[in-house]
Formats: sequence, structure tokens, C-alpha cells
Amino acid sequence: MHLKELNYLVTLADEKSISRAADRLYMAQSSLSQFLQQYESELGTPLFVRTSKGIRLTAAGELFVENARSILTHYRLVQNELCDMAQLKSGSIIFGVSSFRGRYLLPKILKRFYEKYPNIRVDIVEANSMALEDKIVDGSLDLAIVALPLTKITHEVEFLKKDEIVIVANREHPVMKYAHKKEGFPDCWVNLKDTAEFEYILSDYDTILGSISRQQFKKAGIKVKSHNTNITADMGAAMAREGLGLAFTYRSCAEAYKDAVYLSIGTKGVFLDLALVYPYTNYRPKAAAALGQAIKEFMAEDLA
Repeated sequence: MHLKELNYLVTLADEKSISRAADRLYMAQSSLSQFLQQYESELGTPLFVRTSKGIRLTAAGELFVENARSILTHYRLVQNELCDMAQLKSGSIIFGVSSFRGRYLLPKILKRFYEKYPNIRVDIVEANSMALEDKIVDGSLDLAIVALPLTKITHEVEFLKKDEIVIVANREHPVMKYAHKKEGFPDCWVNLKDTAEFEYILSDYDTILGSISRQQFKKAGIKVKSHNTNITADMGAAMAREGLGLAFTYRSCAEAYKDAVYLSIGTKGVFLDLALVYPYTNYRPKAAAALGQAIKEFMAEDLA
């Protein structure tokens, strides 16, 4: 048994598709399929069930992959401890962040981090906050930026900042007739009930933006119009900027476009907390702690 083989099997379980797993592992689909067949033959039991939509774990596969994750996690922790002995002159970190938020925050943070620690590699895992929480729980990430509240993590997390959820619209969109100036701020606010007549572009239920937006509609007692309900946050914001509807985005991700406006929801706005979270363990790798510190410093400057 080799660690590389365990990584193949964990990746197959995560992707639920041989082709997607092969792409992620930078190998040919035929080679990965052949590996899986041979491995299952040597074990004497199938680990995956092949379906028309991909693959899924068998009961034996779930047990095997659970233990494979544990072995890989412990191996990585030992690697990190050895690297810590070298005083951050080498090492690697697996860091989780949402694709949407990461696009705006991560390049600047990593540029600064690599200037200070050029020999530490940061492997980035992109997923929504709910999926990232699962990965922190199973130990497959060293740290992640997530949106609160969390549902599965019970240990302490490190607060980073408050982020406002705003409506993005084209400057010529008819919703602007309901926009009110926000005293002391350059942006406007809008009563959510006044937007009920307009088309919305929404993210899926299992994303933070998708979940909170629907909560706000329910709270306002309105039934929203939407033909697009499974759009990524990035695509939704881009469509809204072109006047194709209204969408939700984060203030931290609000790009400056001459035709785009960002409207607070109500006079007080709607906010969520961002936090930095590590796995629950007695040992925190120095490289992960160093990246966490770089993130906190960047966020503090961003708030100033």
C-alpha cells in the first residue's frame, strides 16, 4: 500500500467520477480506471459501485476511504512537524476558501505570504463554506476561511471580519427608483419588498448566498421571481451588472464597474461573520499558523 494509491482512492470518493478524479490527479482516465480495477481485485472486494452518473462508495469502500483519509491526515501532520523543525524553510499547507471570495482576497494574501515564506507551498481547495466545514472536520484541510454560523464544528474559531450581503444591479435597472441614499455612505439601500416585482438570479440552496437570500425573502414575506436558481455567485453578479436581473454578492467581492450599483438590504443591512478555522487537533503546524496570521493581518488592514 502506497500513500499515492490512498490519495487516488480518496480523490475518487470526493469527485464521485473517474474522469473528474483523473483530471484532478493529472492522469489519464484509462490509467485511473485500470488502477481501481486492479486495486479492488487485490483487495477482493469492490470499493465503488459504477452507475450511469459516476461512481459511489460501497459499504466496504466507505470504511476503507475513511481510514485512508485518517492515514493521509496523520502523514501530513508528521510532515508538518518535521518541516517546523526546519523553521518554516519548507513545507506545505492545504487551504480551503470559496471560489468566489478567494478570487478577490487570495491573490493579494498569497503574494504577501510567499514574499515572506517562498519555500512553503499552499495547495488551494475551492468549495463553498458548507463543504469546507466538512473537509475541516475530516482533517483534509489545514485551515479555511468560512462563513458563520457553522453546523458541525464545535471547537473555537478565529473571527476575521463582518461582510455585508448586498444586492447587485445595473445602474439603469428599474429597481433604482426604490433606492434610498444611505446617510454617511456613498451607496444606497432598498427595501426588499420593493424588489419583489423584479427577476432575481440566485445561487443554489446549499451555498451561503443562496441560503441567506432565501431566508431574507421569507423574512420579508415575499415570493421571489427567478428562472435561474442554481447560478454561481460570480456569474450571478456578472449577469446582474448587465441588467439581466438582480443578484446577491458580498461587499468584499463588489467590483467597481461604472454600470454597477450595490444596494444594502434595508437601512441596517444584512451581514455575516467570516472566520478562520483549523481542524480540531492538539498540534497546529507553524506553516498553517503563519498563513493564518497573514490572512488576519490582511483582513485587519482591509477594515482600516
